[in-house]
Amino acid sequence: MKAIILKDFGGVEQLELTELPAPVIGEGEVLVQVKAISINPVDVKTRAGKGAAAKLKGENPMILGWDIAGIVTESKAEEFEAGDEVFGMVNFPGHGRAYAEYVAAPADQLALKPRNISFESAAAATLAALTAWQAFFRPRQVAGGAAGIDPCGCRRGGAFCGTDRAAYRRLCDRHRFGREQRFRAGMGANECIDYKTQRFEEVVKDIDFVLDTIGGEYIERSLQVIKKGGTLVSIPSSANAVFRRRPRRKEFSACR
Repeated sequence: MKAIILKDFGGVEQLELTELPAPVIGEGEVLVQVKAISINPVDVKTRAGKGAAAKLKGENPMILGWDIAGIVTESKAEEFEAGDEVFGMVNFPGHGRAYAEYVAAPADQLALKPRNISFESAAAATLAALTAWQAFFRPRQVAGGAAGIDPCGCRRGGAFCGTDRAAYRRLCDRHRFGREQRFRAGMGANECIDYKTQRFEEVVKDIDFVLDTIGGEYIERSLQVIKKGGTLVSIPSSANAVFRRRPRRKEFSACR
């Protein structure tokens, strides 16, 4: 099979297309013919020697990637049979080996792909959707930033509340939103903040829940808008040290 291996941690020049034997599956696993993958920030960080690099160091060959969508060609698990279209995030944060034509995956880490979405859409909805799901569940208001989790959670610079399509249209017309802002509003925002021209902490306050996907100064800025008893979830793992230094006058959560 064709696979892209990482010769050593560093730049993209360390990636090399090569031929490898197809993986052999064990009990409880399926062999997936990969039709699409998703590349996330953790892929880039790991390639450069950060992210999950410590867990992959010493693997030979080293194959990056975790998000896949494809067709089961062989199964040693009750959950799936050959021909099933599946998707999932495989062995994260271990050795996912997604950058290959075939991937051996634990069956319990996959799900059947809905028939009405493409392999590309399914692959892109794995780590991103799981991150959003783990970060929050039915928050009443959200102020925060996101990149990969846009459709699943929130959009960078947006303050989110409940809305309907009529409110969305009024919002877009009132502010003469461009394409990006219309997309952001369409995700459920009835108030959108242009982070390039406005500081969100000067516009919103008394927020129940903040989802921070950037870290750094955004943690301190986010603390200014949370109401008493509110929750701040910060995805960058480096944020944990910042939380430990802060007085726990509010409820804080941190997720990787």
